[in-house]
Amino acid sequence: MTIKALAVIFIGLASGLVVGSGFVAFLTVLGIIPRLTQLSKTMKKIHFYEWGVIIGAVTGVLASLRDPVLGLSAYFLIPLGLTGGTFVGMAAAALTEVLNVIPILSKRIGLDGKIISLLMAIVLGKIFGSIFQWVYFIHH
Repeated sequence: MTIKALAVIFIGLASGLVVGSGFVAFLTVLGIIPRLTQLSKTMKKIHFYEWGVIIGAVTGVLASLRDPVLGLSAYFLIPLGLTGGTFVGMAAAALTEVLNVIPILSKRIGLDGKIISLLMAIVLGKIFGSIFQWVYFIHH
């Protein structure tokens, strides 16, 4: 192996360790998984959430390294996408709950009494942004 190849391996490994450590610290310090189980009232199944995050992270790393083509039916991909989107949405909701993002944002932009309007704007923005991304970038 050349010195350049060894440097690339070292930088890739070091970068992965830094990002992985940051991800674990993010989940641990903020208590995302316990808060997610509290919101969904599934505290007894916390181990499934933890293993889901671990398996998802490892699968994501492997998928990004290999760029797999699964060749699955759309009928299988629809529920898979819905469950993945639900998990990401619930994790984002738990994160905003932990950090009190919504009340702080509403006070800063002067919408103290209109949190429902702010939430609807966020939800509709997410929906329309996802539809735009899907229509423009996926089917373009």
